[in-house]
Amino acid sequence: MKIEELTLEEKIGQLFMVGLENKTEQEITKLIQEDKIGGVVLYKNNYQTYQEMVQCIHHIKKLNENNPIPIFISMDQEGGRVNRMPKEILNLKSATKIASTQNLELVKESGAILGKMLKETGISMNYAPVLDIRRFEEKHAIGDRCYGKTKEEVSTYAIAVMKEMQKQGVIAVIKHFPGHGLTQKDSHFRIPKITAKIEQLEQEDMIPFQKAIEEGAEAIMVGHLMLKKADKRYPASLSKKIIQNDLIQKYHYQGLIMTDDLKMMAIRLHYNIKKAAFKAIEAGNDIIMIGLPYLQVKKTINYLIKKAKKGKIQIDRINQSVEKIIQLKEKYHIQETKEGFKIFEINEAIQKLNDQVD
Repeated sequence: MKIEELTLEEKIGQLFMVGLENKTEQEITKLIQEDKIGGVVLYKNNYQTYQEMVQCIHHIKKLNENNPIPIFISMDQEGGRVNRMPKEILNLKSATKIASTQNLELVKESGAILGKMLKETGISMNYAPVLDIRRFEEKHAIGDRCYGKTKEEVSTYAIAVMKEMQKQGVIAVIKHFPGHGLTQKDSHFRIPKITAKIEQLEQEDMIPFQKAIEEGAEAIMVGHLMLKKADKRYPASLSKKIIQNDLIQKYHYQGLIMTDDLKMMAIRLHYNIKKAAFKAIEAGNDIIMIGLPYLQVKKTINYLIKKAKKGKIQIDRINQSVEKIIQLKEKYHIQETKEGFKIFEINEAIQKLNDQVD
């Protein structure tokens, strides 16, 4: 697909990753066929059984078949407490428990299982692994989703999982840059504020991300984290200073950059959603994740189209993001339709791995 063949509206649509939770069939159809959104996020309430999940994905791809660009189908599947698979599928133990075995081959196997189950289901993108450093108890917002208590442990184990998912043909979105480990607050409910100097983050929390970039990270999610010593006005996800100065310039990252979900209260309590989306693009994000109701998504898409038509968003800036999106979609052949895996085979592999974890 050549970018010059796309309309402005089609380009803006590609910048949106829309959550399908609580949306009607008519709303989903409009978002895909009229707004030509770049991707969707699936949740457990979009299906009851594994067969329904596969059919749901087929339906989404069918709705998108006349659009010029294939559609990302994504989800959060980490294992542990972040599990979006139907009940028939056994769940992998948490990242902390698997990594605590200090068995790198076992960790790799967990990544391979995640990648295989998602790829064969038709999921092209997974919001995992977590590259945050664990500093608090297991029930903390990040807690047992981490692969270790040190930058070395996280770098070794999380990057291994990232690579295994990539090998299986699934885009691994590492998160939550620049690191959620220094705050006890949960961005689902409020803005976590980090008072440490940026230099401290660069020596600790950002190291796993830096190493992941060096090892071929292709997609990074930026968290709604306020780094008070770097940007007092905006969280990292909306901060040009943090995304440009650190992620792009310091670490020479050229892959896909996306926000955490704008529906999270860290954003909604403090910012107008339309303006937050505008700031996110201005800051350097390529994709905006938005799990809000249909009308708010629609208004946000239209707002960015108007901003672009008025020259408030440079067309070169939009083209840069759309080029990255198209390249990744082509690389991972995301238009392929999959028939799903054999449940007993995946469950057997998961059970075998879980049995080796305390």
